[in-house]
Amino acid sequence: MPFIFNKYYHIRDMVFFLGEGLLIFLSLLAVDCLYKGGFMVQMNLVEELVRSGIVTIVFQLNLYFFDLYDLKTDLSLSLTATRITQAFGVGCILLGGIYYSLPEMIIPTRVFWTGYLIICVMILIWRAVYYFILRKRMFVRGIIVLGTGKLAEDISKEIEGKQDSPYKILGFIGERETIFNPNNARFYKDLDEIDLLTPRRQMERIVVALDDRRGKTPITRLLKFKMQGVIIEQGISFYERVAGRLLVENMEPSWIIYSAGFSLSRWQSMVKRVTDIILSLVILLISSPVMLLAALIIKIESAGPVFYSQERVGRKNIPFKVHKFRSMRQDAERNGAVWAMENDNRVTRFGKISRKFRIDELPQLWNVLNGDMSLVGPRPERPVFVERLAEIIPFYQIRHDVKPGITGWAQVCYPYGASEKDALRKLEYDLYYMKNLSLSMDLLVVFMTVKTVLFKKGSR
Repeated sequence: MPFIFNKYYHIRDMVFFLGEGLLIFLSLLAVDCLYKGGFMVQMNLVEELVRSGIVTIVFQLNLYFFDLYDLKTDLSLSLTATRITQAFGVGCILLGGIYYSLPEMIIPTRVFWTGYLIICVMILIWRAVYYFILRKRMFVRGIIVLGTGKLAEDISKEIEGKQDSPYKILGFIGERETIFNPNNARFYKDLDEIDLLTPRRQMERIVVALDDRRGKTPITRLLKFKMQGVIIEQGISFYERVAGRLLVENMEPSWIIYSAGFSLSRWQSMVKRVTDIILSLVILLISSPVMLLAALIIKIESAGPVFYSQERVGRKNIPFKVHKFRSMRQDAERNGAVWAMENDNRVTRFGKISRKFRIDELPQLWNVLNGDMSLVGPRPERPVFVERLAEIIPFYQIRHDVKPGITGWAQVCYPYGASEKDALRKLEYDLYYMKNLSLSMDLLVVFMTVKTVLFKKGSR
């Protein structure tokens, strides 16, 4: 089974993604053969493969940026066609830039546009078939959930609340019915009833999701199923794989102690630091014109300094000064520290723009260079908020065992938080990141941040 950063990806979804790329690639090659002839294509096979490969990569990247691989909810074919047109339109602009820089990669006009039309038709047909598979819940793995409490409900929401879930709940085992059961899965009183009512071939695993397992876990019966080839898995571990976050409220300290991860080797730490420095310098170089323009606008628009420095809590709870472009009025906190709200009237006109595109975060690159922060990590919070949140949220202080980051897993997976409940949800993503900490994880977060910035998600 394919896992990336301990998150499960169904083979069905990978076939869909790779198959779509293959359709784009082969459509262009087929049109090329049609116009040029098979012999001419073979003569320049490497060049033709590279040209088709460039178009495939650019088009699939744009399908991702336009949320066409986010299939948690049902998408109509008309909306899909609209988004594909938008995605490929941007793709054509990007290809224009590539062809200007590398003219030898240009695809002849009639080949490109004929291929473009065929690609659009084939992608729509491909997706129509895949949407049908998702709606009918084909090629999913059946599970039985042992428990009907809060943990079982959270698992049910993650599986049954998403159209593209790779799992299907065949039944719940417990004394009462769970609140969230949209597909009317069966309820059993105990594990013995499963043999009578559920075909064994449909059941891949049993997920133990008891809110209180002390003295209530049917060890003997679970062992019997284990010996028969059924996978037995803890509810928290299962949820981590399918949701990409940890259920903090259900975690025991022992689960963290015995779990793999939550640390980097000395070599990995050194590589992460070197990567932070190199990427920060590159981003500073590229963004320097934008930063100069932002500084000028801030100075002209409102009274006060260009930069805003504020104390935040860093690694090992050591406070440091974080630097940003000022995006609020100078007297924004005359009544004390508060979270930024949606449509916050303290934000200046340019501040709204700089926050949407994360321009105000760019000076934090200096914090990365001097070692207070990393490019990727939990968002640094103010001491007044940390003190309050540590009292009410379990394991909150664990997030301070790594350097805070300009961006992070929580920032790209969850919208901007402005409440204690949001802080809890963010922590669940932060702890998942810490558990699966690696250079490749950091690079994935940086890649996802590009989409977040371009489409102005998660800012206030």
